Amino acid sequence: MITQMKKYTFLVFHRDYEPFLTQLRDLGVVHITQKAAGLIEDDADLQAALQHEDELRRLLKQGAPDELIAERNNIEQRIADAQESARKAAIWGEFDAVRISSLKEAGYNLRFFECSNKAFQEEWGIKVNELGGKTYFVVISTSRELETSNIEDYASEIPQPEKSEKAWLQEIEHLKGLLAAADARIEAWQKANLKDVEKQLTEARQHINWQRVTLSTDRLAEGALCLFEGFCPIDKEAELNAMLDAAQVYYEETDPTKEDATPIKLRNNKFTKLFECLTGMYGWPNYNEFDPTPILGPFFLLFFAICMGDCGYGFLLMLLGWLLAKGKLKIEMFDGLGPIIFVLGVGTAVIGFFLGTFFGIDLYNAGWVPDALKGVMIKGKVMGYDIQMVMAICIGIFHICLAMTIKAISYTKRDGFRATISTWGWLLLIVGTIATLILGMTFSLPAEVTKWTLIAIGAVSALGIFIFNTPGRNPLINIGAGLWDTYNMATGILGDTLSYIRLYALGLAGGMLGGAFNNLASMVLGDNPTWHWLPFLLIIVVGHLLNLAMSALGAFVHPLRLSFVEYFKNSGYEGSGKLYEPFKK
Repeated sequence: MITQMKKYTFLVFHRDYEPFLTQLRDLGVVHITQKAAGLIEDDADLQAALQHEDELRRLLKQGAPDELIAERNNIEQRIADAQESARKAAIWGEFDAVRISSLKEAGYNLRFFECSNKAFQEEWGIKVNELGGKTYFVVISTSRELETSNIEDYASEIPQPEKSEKAWLQEIEHLKGLLAAADARIEAWQKANLKDVEKQLTEARQHINWQRVTLSTDRLAEGALCLFEGFCPIDKEAELNAMLDAAQVYYEETDPTKEDATPIKLRNNKFTKLFECLTGMYGWPNYNEFDPTPILGPFFLLFFAICMGDCGYGFLLMLLGWLLAKGKLKIEMFDGLGPIIFVLGVGTAVIGFFLGTFFGIDLYNAGWVPDALKGVMIKGKVMGYDIQMVMAICIGIFHICLAMTIKAISYTKRDGFRATISTWGWLLLIVGTIATLILGMTFSLPAEVTKWTLIAIGAVSALGIFIFNTPGRNPLINIGAGLWDTYNMATGILGDTLSYIRLYALGLAGGMLGGAFNNLASMVLGDNPTWHWLPFLLIIVVGHLLNLAMSALGAFVHPLRLSFVEYFKNSGYEGSGKLYEPFKK
């Protein structure tokens, strides 16, 4: 839900302006209306402050100045290069680079080659090693020309190793010591400066907020008066008014209008609040819109659970969510998402049970599952189609009808009934027709009553769609607009409804892949387990973890698409609102 706001206009004498802003900031309940970004962000002082804030934020994120980080990165790169050099040098065994140099001074050239084992010929040189199907050998000559001219046709020359493996390993140990010293310098800097940087960042942000407020203030009467606007949640209204009356400043309090850029403050329960992050991914609602989160949350949970479709995976998600929420497991990309992952796991476990799948096992056909439990599982056919596919289509129809209902109510609240007659016409046509057909099929509504009800619905809807869609306009133009609207609705609604088949398809694919891993593991295990338990467990664990990861990705993306495209489009949701951000410390 969206908290109701009150709009305030403040008129302050210039001498009282800064003390009054300080009082507002200390109270921390007023969202100050800012001017267009171009008028504010181009200010030179603000630009400098924003740049300083970016530098502090980057310094805080990386945890040390650039020079210390660069030094550490350089050492890490040198270690990686030395490890690669040690790997290459290990091929040639232990050698003394100084003695090789003395051989060159004496007129002997050493050249290092590799070739396939089959291609190597003993007369080419001294074989040093065989590794990975290749032979490594050295050719010694007294001139720069090879004595055997056909070597380069079959072998590739390798640069002479700079050091032996032992020397490189010693170099690596030395570099690790330098890395430890660099880490110690970074840690010492953090202990001495990190809190101060955090303090500076807080002060910089407060300074930026102050500047934005002052830049959004109009100066009247040659600068003698300061005029600015703000918004306050209705539950903080009494507290703000008491402060304003005590400060003895002039202010006006009104209800926001359509033209106002009123910020929004969401007010949801603990469950719904978990899904506000999904609403924010698309865009926050306008002040005159409905908050979509109370509907987005439950449907996203249902869609996710159907797409996962496996009770066992639900338990794994619950465990992951619990570990993340309790701080026992830290994964940066899931930071703060532990509770919602746990709830998604609960939904997956419940829906997965009703769908009859547990780690790829078909519970409905498993002999060890009691018949009483099988009786509540969703299995079977409806008119020759899998019941789960029919269920996905029915959920999609309900979801779209709900979106259209919300659109009609929301538009009527915002623009009035006259401006939304066409919207109500389509709602009556689609929802009314579906409801009448359901009543006729399930409650044995007489055929004659059903027929005349459908005719009445069609007639009333046609008047709203084709004749009165824009009251006061030429009826012929209205008819043309209605025909175009009909084409868009007919093609759009059909495509939107069919999109919900993905719920069935993803759940089916995940279950089949999980079952395939089970079958593969069983084939490896065979009738005589013995040591076959090891590959069996490896296939089960790796296979199901891989399937869980792919299923979770699909179960997140596709329900999000159904919410952002099919639902938001049919509900008329815009999502161009701005969050309530009070001016405060």
